[in-house]
Amino acid sequence: MPRAIWSGSVSFGLVSIPVKLHNAISRKSVSFNQIDSRTGSRIRYKRVSAADGEEVTSDLIVKGYELGKDNYVLVDEDEMAAIMPTAQRTIEIEEFVDLADIDPVVYDSAYHLVPEEATVKPYALLTEALEREGKVGIARFVMRSKQYVAAIRAQDGVLVMSTLVYADEVNDATQYEEIERAQDVELSDRELDMASQLIASLSAEWEPEKYHDTYREQLLELIERKASGETDIAVQPPEATEKRVVDLMAALEASVAEAKKSRSAPAEDDTEDSGAAEDEVVEPADEAADGDDEAAEQVEDEAAASSGNGSSTRGGGSAKSSSKRSTSKGAASKSSGGRKKAASERRSA
Repeated sequence: MPRAIWSGSVSFGLVSIPVKLHNAISRKSVSFNQIDSRTGSRIRYKRVSAADGEEVTSDLIVKGYELGKDNYVLVDEDEMAAIMPTAQRTIEIEEFVDLADIDPVVYDSAYHLVPEEATVKPYALLTEALEREGKVGIARFVMRSKQYVAAIRAQDGVLVMSTLVYADEVNDATQYEEIERAQDVELSDRELDMASQLIASLSAEWEPEKYHDTYREQLLELIERKASGETDIAVQPPEATEKRVVDLMAALEASVAEAKKSRSAPAEDDTEDSGAAEDEVVEPADEAADGDDEAAEQVEDEAAASSGNGSSTRGGGSAKSSSKRSTSKGAASKSSGGRKKAASERRSA
């Protein structure tokens, strides 16, 4: 079991629940040391004075706040300790708010609150109550001489505490002129409808396990190959492609079409056999050919298109076949291409 990084209690009202704090996130990264390429030894750093280049021992180093170039206010450890927040072992919940009211941008680090053996019931009570009410507890606590504000929420029967950044630490997005201009842009209903279609066509259930840090995986593979003795390893960098929006509507329409195509591809594969069977359907020879004027015009257009594509079907035969298709809008429309090809082969013979 991982070692707890902090222990104390969660307090709200007169209720106190002893808990241990465990990291909810394990960062996975590849770290490197700096190595001297000539000798293979690690690089070491020394603390030296910028004034004379002499090495400075740790007992002579103090903290300084820079007011300007080469102008510092010095603060020693005793002065900082005097105003440091009192280390308390209590996570004090001050209020409960709706989860939707918290902007996700303020979330910082996440921790699991784990109860002690003797206090699982009050822990379960707080968890169930938060889930039922859809609320989040806002608390303050001190850890490692630093004061934090945090949000405690219930997730799948577990109390998860996320530290929050303070309001004055969040950058104002309106400081960017481009964002202000974007907020003033007028959008047409057609553009919004097309964008909504694109979002709908790409909507899916959230599956975090299908996303991977491909760079880290490839980097670890490269390290393993080199560690096993490979020396001639050619790494092909990805081609950089720059995408610029030339025509917004054209880009939206193309994106929707591509998204629908990618989503419908598996379904088309499943129906391929049934589609082939439909192509073999033969219409009754005595079917009526009494389409109206609009159907006749459609027949002539299809006959001209067939002639332009190099087909040897004669106009009369094509008109008759197309007239039959107008009376059967399902399987006949799919089988016309096969009948034309067969008729052409027979006449050529």
